Amino acid sequence: MKYNSLLRNLSFLFLLILGTQAGYSQVNGKISGKVSDSKSGETLIGLTVKITGATLGASTDIEGRYTLGNLNPGKYNLTFSYIGYQSKNITDIEVLAGKTTNLDVIMEEATSLALAEVVITATVRQESINGLYAQQKNSVRISDGISAESIRKSPDKNTSEVLKRVSGTTIQDNKFVVVRGLADRYNSASLDNGVLPSTEPNRKAFSFDIVPSNLIDNIIINKTATPDLAGDFAGGSVQIITKNIPDENFISLGMGYGYNSQSTFKDFQSGHRNTSDYFGFDNGLRSIPNNFPSTRKIVNNGVGPNKNIASIKALPQDFGISSGNAFLNQNYQFTLGRVKDFEKTNNRLGAILSLTYRNSQNTNLGITRQYHVFDYNDDQYKFSTNVGALANFAYTYKNSRITLKNLYNRTLDDQYTYRTGNNKTTGDIRFYAFDMMQKSLFKTALEGEHKVGDNNSKFKWTLGFGNVVNDQPDQRKVNYLRNVADRNVPNSFYAGVTNIGKENTRLYSYLNENIYSAEAGYSLPLKFLKKSATFKAGIASNYRNRNFDVRFLGLRLVSDLNNPQIDNQIRTRPIETLFGDDLVSQGKYKLDEINNDGDSYVANSLVNAAYAMMDNKIGEKSRIVYGLRVEQYDLKLSTLTTNNLVSQNFTDLLPSVNYTYSITDKSNFRASYFRTLARPEFRELAPFAYYDYERGANVQGNALLKRAQIDNADLRYEFFPSAGQIFSVSTFYKKFKNAIEASIADANSTPDISYFNSKSANVYGIELEYRKNLSFLGSETFKNTNFYTNLSLIKSKVKNPAIDNLIETERPLVGQSPYVINAGLQHSTLNNLVNFNLLYNRIGRRIANAGGQQFPSVYEAPRNVFDFQLGYKILKAKGELKFNANDILNNDNVLYFDKDMNKKYSSTSSDETISRFKTGSNYSLSFNYSF
Repeated sequence: MKYNSLLRNLSFLFLLILGTQAGYSQVNGKISGKVSDSKSGETLIGLTVKITGATLGASTDIEGRYTLGNLNPGKYNLTFSYIGYQSKNITDIEVLAGKTTNLDVIMEEATSLALAEVVITATVRQESINGLYAQQKNSVRISDGISAESIRKSPDKNTSEVLKRVSGTTIQDNKFVVVRGLADRYNSASLDNGVLPSTEPNRKAFSFDIVPSNLIDNIIINKTATPDLAGDFAGGSVQIITKNIPDENFISLGMGYGYNSQSTFKDFQSGHRNTSDYFGFDNGLRSIPNNFPSTRKIVNNGVGPNKNIASIKALPQDFGISSGNAFLNQNYQFTLGRVKDFEKTNNRLGAILSLTYRNSQNTNLGITRQYHVFDYNDDQYKFSTNVGALANFAYTYKNSRITLKNLYNRTLDDQYTYRTGNNKTTGDIRFYAFDMMQKSLFKTALEGEHKVGDNNSKFKWTLGFGNVVNDQPDQRKVNYLRNVADRNVPNSFYAGVTNIGKENTRLYSYLNENIYSAEAGYSLPLKFLKKSATFKAGIASNYRNRNFDVRFLGLRLVSDLNNPQIDNQIRTRPIETLFGDDLVSQGKYKLDEINNDGDSYVANSLVNAAYAMMDNKIGEKSRIVYGLRVEQYDLKLSTLTTNNLVSQNFTDLLPSVNYTYSITDKSNFRASYFRTLARPEFRELAPFAYYDYERGANVQGNALLKRAQIDNADLRYEFFPSAGQIFSVSTFYKKFKNAIEASIADANSTPDISYFNSKSANVYGIELEYRKNLSFLGSETFKNTNFYTNLSLIKSKVKNPAIDNLIETERPLVGQSPYVINAGLQHSTLNNLVNFNLLYNRIGRRIANAGGQQFPSVYEAPRNVFDFQLGYKILKAKGELKFNANDILNNDNVLYFDKDMNKKYSSTSSDETISRFKTGSNYSLSFNYSF
């Protein structure tokens, strides 16, 4: 009832706002766009834009942008002129009431006085195509990405789902990015030009499912490096850019509801939930109370009987399980864009504000888990809430632009797991787990860009701050065991509360990481060997500060030696009353704790960098961008008992060369070499053992780990037959020195993981991308139909240390798939009022967990994933209805041992299935309206 009431209130609020804005309209329109150089892609500052035959005009700002406002509806001709460039007339530019017509223009440099007198004339459609060509062809680095338009036409809900569409990119565990076969530790991530903190306590990784896709403007994955890019990556540098300042005022409202084929309206079980959980916030009742006994007091028996009882009662003891029906998934979004042009001064002030909300309840029943001595079946119920807010501002004045971008996002996942089955070493089990995780991300960036002097020199600076919180309060686990011989004996499951450990524990973990960044760069246009060139130099600094605290608490049954039957009566109680207040008041339980000195830690790192680079033209067709980046790194890690337990300090020289040869106006050949690195993460260096509850293993750090150094080489041919179409083929090779890998010793029931530097490792592969309009088929229907696909073929090899007697002496990198396939078919009709998009994704098998001394590597089998979206614009194209279908086939998720060594999975062969489950297909209907 409470949930349904909340849903009705949100729906009513949406309709109320919709009604109050229905009369919003504007009379006049605008023309706005960006002007850039046709060869280099550099924006042109101070260029003059005039309406042909009129005195009204404007000049471009620091970003090369111009705006002509307060125009009556109709068609206009514009003249663009700039010293040293051929003037250009653009005809037939249509302006609609209340709309902004976007027109990006490229300018040709005048190589002689005669050419400077030439005026080029083009239509608005031709110039739009030219602008797209210039943007695609003039990229300095080899990169792949996805635009806001492509994101809007896909059913992807968050950034991790979007990333899997990019060539050579896959997602692991539904949130971590793998680029060119290299897992999270070999990739970097930034948001609005600021480095993102790691969201995980025990690995270098960012959880991309935190950021909603509807807050994103575009995503670029840089696969080669230039000196102005941070050097700590090998697979790719993921750059996420949030929504930019609009060209016109608008308000956008959206709402949607979704159905999951195996969850919605079906039985849904959960532990205790607070009202605040629906908004992504725990109300604090799950956290350890103030004045709770310290670890030292508990371990050293410093807690007296009365304090023991009071402390236990201070912790929530609600182990009850509620049952209901899963409701429809729901999402809401509100976006406001405002822009103010000051026509007399050509200044502009803009802002965009956005709020998002998403909630879902998903069920996975009958998850099979078979491994070694285990044969389990899991039922999992997951309640998830995601809330986000964005506030971006920009002010352009004279020859400067100041931008402030802010993003806050928060996720709350509350999962209840009920496990049954058999453990061959202990007997039958009934296992209960209550696991709530809340993560938050706050990112702010203040940027300035200024023209210096009269030669288009630019000075750009950025100040950034990011914060990530990963809070897991009161993860509770309780296990009941029954001897196989007692299967016919009633009431014969006994709770494992005689001691605390993996089967009886309450975990409290809290990670807080702050990251401070600053960067400044200066670019100077000049002539080098009589050709245009740009010299760029800059400095950057990045400081990370992390605190991670964890406590493993538990209630241990105080045995009655005189009457052991009482213990048995307590241990056979159902979970709802196992830790009842009556037992706690009688002193039947003692508070206990199993922490190691190294479980909690404090760490910080500082990276100071400087770079210098040149962007040269060689002849009429060649361009070379080359330079050097120097990074100085300092790291310190301390535990509760030892300060500066680990300290590292080193300096790296990172050269790079990117060469582009323009074969024709529509094709390029690219070649690049660059050196990058991968530094050990905080936890990998700590020379002590700790228990990783996510992997179910004891992990031993290695203070002698070295940073990995990677030499990279890339070749690419790219052909742009017409606007929005591309054919490209790329090949790459990466050679690792001191690659950082993990080895697993699994002879014991609890595996031991340790880190080492592999003597050698390499990755190489081919990437193909193809986008084609199908108008060549001759039918009118195909003029608005586009097919696109990308294919990656990747191979990697890493050598395991021989001293560990591992089964596999060589293996692929963890997370690397031998192939990645993406494909799609887009079609629009009825003058773009109806759009549909069919998407396909498949990745080859990949290692989920590396093999050890007793068992080989665990592989994840391939899945075929089809997604579909149908959009229909209504209400004079201001509103849009969308139907989305995700994972239509709902293939099994399978983990297995490749026992027959044929490099593929078959349920009828000797392959051993470890885990199998389905997540269900998702269907949703949404409505968005813009004023």
